[in-house]
Amino acid sequence: MSKPLKGRVTLVTGASRGIGYAAAEALAEAGSDIIALARTQGGLEALDDAVKAKGQSCTLVPMDLTQTDGIDRLGAIINERWGKLDGLLANAGMLGEITPVPHLDPKTWDKLVNVNLTANYRLIRSLDPLLRASDSGRALFLTSGVAATRRAYWGAYAATKAGLEALVQSYAKEAEVTALKVNLLNPGATRTAMRAKAMPGEDPSKLPNPSDIAPLIVKMLSPEYSETDQIINYRETV
Repeated sequence: MSKPLKGRVTLVTGASRGIGYAAAEALAEAGSDIIALARTQGGLEALDDAVKAKGQSCTLVPMDLTQTDGIDRLGAIINERWGKLDGLLANAGMLGEITPVPHLDPKTWDKLVNVNLTANYRLIRSLDPLLRASDSGRALFLTSGVAATRRAYWGAYAATKAGLEALVQSYAKEAEVTALKVNLLNPGATRTAMRAKAMPGEDPSKLPNPSDIAPLIVKMLSPEYSETDQIINYRETV
C-alpha cells in the first residue's frame, strides 16, 4: 500500500475521539508517525493501539490545552526528539453554551476563548519554527460555518471561530514565502459528540462520520498539497 506520508511526524490535537481520532488513524495509515494530544487518557490509549497496528509510532500527550505552559514545553520536546514537525492538525475545540449573548456565563466565555483561540495562538507560537524546519510543513486548523453565518445563540462559539480564522489567515500570509502551507477546514455537521450536544434532536445517521472527513485531512497535510491561506468546506469537496 502507498504511504505518501512516510517519514513524517504529525501532531493532532483533540485526538482522543471524533474527527481528531479518525484523522490520526488515517494519517498513520498513510505512513505518518503521530503525536496525539487530548485530555482523555482512555481515548488516547485506544488510539495508541490503532496507530501502532498500522505500523507507526504514537506519542501520547495527555494535556489540557488551557495549560499554555505545557504547549511551550511540548514544542521543546518535539524539537529535542525530532528537530521538526511536518504536520499540525489543530482539531481540539469546545462548543460552550448555545444561548443568547447576554446570558453567556463569563467563566464559559473565558474557557471558550482559551481553548478555541488562545491555545491555537500558543500552538503557532511554539510550533512555527518546527513546521518551518520541515521541507514541507503543513498546518490545518478546524473551523465552523458559524464563523461566517453568526447564527443567533451561537455567539460565543462563532466569535472564537471567526477570531481563529483571522489569526490563521494572517499567519498563512506571513508564511507565503516559505515551504509551509497553512489552511482551515470547515467539516460541516459531522457525527460527533459535540454535534450531538449542539443538536440533540438531530438524526445522526444523516450526517457524515469523522472517518469520511479524514481522507481530506490527509490530503491537506500531505507534501503534495500546495494551496495555502484557504478555508475549505468539506461539503464542497464531495
